[in-house]
Amino acid sequence: MGSVKRLASRDQRKVPSADAQLARDRLRAVLNDAAAGRFPPADGGVTVLPQPSPRDSGVFGFTAHAVIFTDADEGWVRSLLPPGDLGAPLNAAFLQALCEATGRVAGSIDMLCVAKPLDGPPPAALTPEPDLSHPRIERALRYRDEVMAWRTDGGVVLLGRGVAGRLETAVEVDDGRRERGLGRALARAARHLATAGEPRWAQVAPANAASVRAFLAAGFTPVGAEVLLAGPADA
Repeated sequence: MGSVKRLASRDQRKVPSADAQLARDRLRAVLNDAAAGRFPPADGGVTVLPQPSPRDSGVFGFTAHAVIFTDADEGWVRSLLPPGDLGAPLNAAFLQALCEATGRVAGSIDMLCVAKPLDGPPPAALTPEPDLSHPRIERALRYRDEVMAWRTDGGVVLLGRGVAGRLETAVEVDDGRRERGLGRALARAARHLATAGEPRWAQVAPANAASVRAFLAAGFTPVGAEVLLAGPADA
């Protein structure tokens, strides 16, 4: 498979302050618990946490509980959410108000999936991909740090550090190679790559049915929904 170098992101994350590190640790704990099957209480509540970094802001939706990570005032955030409205943290009105107040732009609401790493070689012949011009890699460099990418005949798989330092993956299959199982093979390959013992996260657009099928077939488990709010430089 060969060694792979980390690709430089546009904005390398600076060494966090003590407050920023605490915020990152708190959000990472939520993610680690979800990866282990331990979720916030399904009580209709909302947890508001500080952003884990200047880049990362958004909303996680779990069963009957939302986690909002933003540097906006917590009281103001809560004032926008009608009590008992389980869908409010991910609805358009709330996201628009939060974006207007923070100067951000909401991305798509994705299915949030996670999978345990696997031992052994990946089920596809991979070589390091140094070409930064690939659209999937260009996008990854806006939202992730320490990006690593590999290519196989007909597709690309990458890993990088995203929200709260979690290890995220994404795949891209060339037009002429779709509907042949390559997306599933690449998604499964991500479980074999890089850091051992650390869960792999994937955000999948629900409307992309082929991608949803590929990640589910590769052993990824849906744990919730996610929307990220991009800053002006990343939108």
